[in-house]
Amino acid sequence: MIQLAIADDEALFRKGMIALLQDEQDITVVLEASNGEDLLRQLRTTEVFPEVLLLDLNMPELNGIEASKIIRETYPDLKIIVLSTHFSSAFVLNMIEIGAAAYLPKNTDPNEVRQTILDVVSNGFSYSQSVMEIIRQNLLQKTRPKLQAQPFGSDLTNREKEILQLICEEFTTAEIAERLYISPRTVDGHRNNLMEKLGCKNVAGLVVYAIQNDLVKITPQPGGFK
Repeated sequence: MIQLAIADDEALFRKGMIALLQDEQDITVVLEASNGEDLLRQLRTTEVFPEVLLLDLNMPELNGIEASKIIRETYPDLKIIVLSTHFSSAFVLNMIEIGAAAYLPKNTDPNEVRQTILDVVSNGFSYSQSVMEIIRQNLLQKTRPKLQAQPFGSDLTNREKEILQLICEEFTTAEIAERLYISPRTVDGHRNNLMEKLGCKNVAGLVVYAIQNDLVKITPQPGGFK
């Protein structure tokens, strides 16, 4: 069962999303907040801590962007999925830089929201083709976000490069293990080494850093990037 939190100041949208998601047998909403301050206060006191957070950006008292910065420092394992009316390149790139695991427009179909939640739990991130295209265009324009990562990459082993490529293609740990004939524990070890070598705090940051620095080659395919 995936423990989910949602923060959105629009009560009708928040309650509607909760009703839709809690119809699923594998997702339960354990926390709902109406603004960033309310969210942080509940995170400090909740008995059941969420794995995933659906987060609006435009909220009173403390907006989603500022709340995300605090969450990334205080609760680095909490995976953030932005669900916002703002889908400009600037907003998307800024939230990816902060460490958002996914970014969806607010008019996204509920089934896609659910699938994104499942993908984020399985893979650590889920970037749609629209988000990947924003990243690519940003690279072409030479205006990369300033990620907190070290300029390494040449010292990666062939196995690490292979695993990095598969991570960026959104293969799960189990799928990578099966594909490379190694154990899931070994895959986890390589992934942790990659994050340490490249100075990334999470898988989402690892993927963006790899794409930005041409450490992987990803060719879009219909329906996804695998």
